[in-house]
Amino acid sequence: MRSFAISALREPPFPAGRHKATDRVASESVDWARTFGLIDSGHRVHRLRQADAAGLAGRACPDGPEDGLRLLTDLISWLFVMDDACDEDDLGADPARLATTIGSLLDVLDRCGEPDRPPGADAGPLGAALHDLCRRTRAHGRPEQLLRFASQVQAYLLALLWEATNRERRRVPAVAEYVQMRRHTGGVRPCLTLTDLASPRPPGSAQHADPRLIALDLLAVDLVCWCNDLFSYGKESEVDPDAHNLVTVIARNSGADESAALRAAAHRFNQGLAAYLDAEEALLAGGDDGLRHALATRRNWVRATYDWSLVAARYA
Repeated sequence: MRSFAISALREPPFPAGRHKATDRVASESVDWARTFGLIDSGHRVHRLRQADAAGLAGRACPDGPEDGLRLLTDLISWLFVMDDACDEDDLGADPARLATTIGSLLDVLDRCGEPDRPPGADAGPLGAALHDLCRRTRAHGRPEQLLRFASQVQAYLLALLWEATNRERRRVPAVAEYVQMRRHTGGVRPCLTLTDLASPRPPGSAQHADPRLIALDLLAVDLVCWCNDLFSYGKESEVDPDAHNLVTVIARNSGADESAALRAAAHRFNQGLAAYLDAEEALLAGGDDGLRHALATRRNWVRATYDWSLVAARYA
């Protein structure tokens, strides 16, 4: 399936980069996950190493301070562990059991990383690690970014419940519904927020509220998620034929065979990339330097996802 994605997807025409500290941060992030108990066996350690969270983060955040790269890498590691618990450890097939876990994590997010309000033992390793991510985000001294991050992780968690309910009922969502919810289940938005935080000039509240940047954000998140869906489809369709994947959703809703659904998903990505380039050009023409930095972050994420997917053992 990787060969199809390579041949069918338009390569994002953005410069590729990789943070010079990527390899060191990769080792540190695995140690972080072990310290918080996110990975408690040799198999899970190997699985997280193979996932290469730092490889993705280093491409998405090729410049900026090392602590920003480390925070982003730890978030991606956390998301990978959560994703694996849902998809491969059966948590995501049981909405009632998942709801208990998510309730504890939402309580952690409500604490917003306050050092004097650590989560209780019932939050488990996922909650303890999430509190650490919030605490370190809080330490940057940008409360609007912390609140944005917390609300985006909250939306991600609630979207996982939507997925679990669909699995329990063997329900395939409509394409428009899937596209909307995928923007949350992908966990891309909190990653963009932490990447912005590592930027020398993160966008301010007014820029985040700019309708043009909001529209561009949607396009960037869609591109990251659809690229992920196409590269991961082969593995996901073997594990679960009803997996939440753009290809599966297109096939089930249109009656198309697998080949036609793959082509339709790739076409959607290519059209989205063309729309992104047009929207970006219009924003760059405005000459807002703050937006210029924000656009670089989104460019890096689209390019990073494509390049990382080419070699990701996670999809092998």
